[in-house]
Amino acid sequence: MCGIAGVLRGTSKKERTEIVKLMTQRLVHRGPDAYGIISRERVTLGHRRLSIVDLNDASNQPIESKETKSIVCFNGEIYNFIELRNELEASGMQFTSCGDAEVILKGYDFWGTDIFSKLNGMFVIAIWDERKQKLILARDRMGEKPLFYFFPKKGGIVFASELKALMVHPEFPREINPGAFSQYLSLNYILGNMCIIKGVAKLAPAQFIVLSPNGSIRFHKYWNLRNYFVQKREDQSFSMAKKEFVELFDNSVQMRTRCDVPFGAFLSGGVDSSAVVSSMTQYLGQSQTKTFSIGFRERSYSELPEARTAAEYMGVFHRAKIVEVNLTNELPRIVWAADEPFADNSIIPAYFLAEFARRYVKTCLSGDAGDELFAGYETYKADKIHHVLSFLSPSITNPFFQLVASCIPVSDRKISFGYKIKKFASGIRLDPMNAHYSWRQIFSRDEMENILLDDVSPSVLEVNAFDQFSGFASQVSGCHYLDQAMYVDLNTWLVDDILVKVDRSSMAHSLEVRTPFLDHRLVEFAASLPVAWKLKGLRSKYILKKALEARFPAGFLNCKKKGFNAPVSNWLRGPFKELAWDTLHNQYLSEWFNIKEIQKIWENHESRISDNSFKLFSLISLGLWLERYHRELKT
Repeated sequence: MCGIAGVLRGTSKKERTEIVKLMTQRLVHRGPDAYGIISRERVTLGHRRLSIVDLNDASNQPIESKETKSIVCFNGEIYNFIELRNELEASGMQFTSCGDAEVILKGYDFWGTDIFSKLNGMFVIAIWDERKQKLILARDRMGEKPLFYFFPKKGGIVFASELKALMVHPEFPREINPGAFSQYLSLNYILGNMCIIKGVAKLAPAQFIVLSPNGSIRFHKYWNLRNYFVQKREDQSFSMAKKEFVELFDNSVQMRTRCDVPFGAFLSGGVDSSAVVSSMTQYLGQSQTKTFSIGFRERSYSELPEARTAAEYMGVFHRAKIVEVNLTNELPRIVWAADEPFADNSIIPAYFLAEFARRYVKTCLSGDAGDELFAGYETYKADKIHHVLSFLSPSITNPFFQLVASCIPVSDRKISFGYKIKKFASGIRLDPMNAHYSWRQIFSRDEMENILLDDVSPSVLEVNAFDQFSGFASQVSGCHYLDQAMYVDLNTWLVDDILVKVDRSSMAHSLEVRTPFLDHRLVEFAASLPVAWKLKGLRSKYILKKALEARFPAGFLNCKKKGFNAPVSNWLRGPFKELAWDTLHNQYLSEWFNIKEIQKIWENHESRISDNSFKLFSLISLGLWLERYHRELKT
């Protein structure tokens, strides 16, 4: 895991070198172990290294080909680099290091851009082709690693692993993007290639860009998840699919344990993280498998008992910690570490879990993406119930759920039953995809219009976050409605929320996190399965649980899912209250919002008229981000 930065054209070689040096200084947390920079007449590439595989200097980056003079620098890990290296050596290629960076370099020299479809890993790669004078930027299939870029007025491109690194460039565009503002208020994160800064974009998953010497810019897609949702496996039995899952999953975990530093795994006690840890013990043994968990004092927000039970059953070496959070000091740091405005409050425990694990290991495996691949979220059950109720008259269902929702008191418990019922009631009258979108929505369009100032409201509301959901759903319009929901989530929620949280919270502490469920072979397998094998009735992750049930005691895999949230609602009424109030009234929010309307949201939460913790955390995180952003611009 590392950080990369680069500039193509636009300024002199000397100026570019100085700029890229400053950019990489903003990425030290992503790679504190080594630094490198290479400048040519037209391009400068910089790298910060977090040494995980082949700790020798020979694997420091950027790395240059002696034969072709091509240059590679990349962020991430290539898990099948040994197999690719063997293939290249059989073709006559010679290597001077034992790492994965040189495999990418030699692989590009041999296969060209076809190398990307051969890689099994998480990555953002920059390749300078000296012979063709081309710059190529590529991102992994599922979007585990980020890349931000913009096109300066003088031509070329400026790119980096994080937005904050771009800010040091003299041509960095400073204007806030109202469209990104709209997406953030809708969902608490920003979708797709849009960025909070107007003029900055993000490279899409499974995409690579080729920038040619004549100034042309071409975007290419080297893998398409849609194909696997559309082309279902019709000739495979359930028992054979279970066997294939176990083989794919165990192989994915085994490949992700390839490293030359201490490593472990996050363990919540839930199905996905327990599955990863159980698989690790198959290869490493129980005593060599290290796991980590954190929790809060608030019992409904802590999974420490469940994690302890899972660790004891699997016989692994387990460390756990109850986190005492001082949000006044920590939240501004967490908000800025997220790089863009981001208000999924699970980034708070993720941040502290990464900090805790980093004391002992340099790499951790996680169970992320199991829910998206195998229908683990409650939202998929809601989609199914919504589908069944669609056959009843709205004149019956709408009033009934509205009445039930109105009778349930507000609770500070984690995503309480009352909160779920009220969310479901808000979407009961909508079509399937709008309903699925509504389960995740923070501010509705009407609510946004109500809190935004009149002079900014039109530009913000010009972009509708639902259009992204609808666009992805249309790509698989012939599929089952639950397949459509999972495809949408894999392209939105997973990429732009879950993986952002994992990357930023771990990199803030120089910890590499690897995600076995995102091995592309496993993703392709899951996408091609019938929906009923994932959500059978209302039993989620059905095939996953059946495939792994022999590894766990009876009933363990059917424990109620909790999720990984922070007790924000409690904190808003306690130690977090002063910072929250001050932030909601800062000058930067007042440039966009009607503060009186925000106060009403606060008062309704305080008086328990409604649980507005997600809305308030969204506005507080945004206010803290804007405050830090404007301070950075001044310096």
